[in-house]
Amino acid sequence: MLEKFIIYRHIGSLSEADNGWIKELNFVSWNDREPVYDIRTWNEEHTKYGKGVTATSKQMAALKELLNQIDSF
Repeated sequence: MLEKFIIYRHIGSLSEADNGWIKELNFVSWNDREPVYDIRTWNEEHTKYGKGVTATSKQMAALKELLNQIDSF
C-alpha cells in the first residue's frame, strides 16, 4: 500500500547518497494525519522514499534542548 503524504515544508538536506537519494528534514503529513518532522531519504522527484523517523513539535523541542547541551560532536 502506498502512503499518502504532503510535504508542507522542506527544512534542509543532511546528506546525499551515492545513488542520488538525499536525506532530508521535512515537515510532512502522512495519510492525512497532523504534520510531523520527518527525517528520511528521498529520490530527486520525491516520489520514492526510504525508512525514516518522525517527531512531533514537542519531541523536536526536546531534541533541540539535548543537542544544545552537547559541547562538540
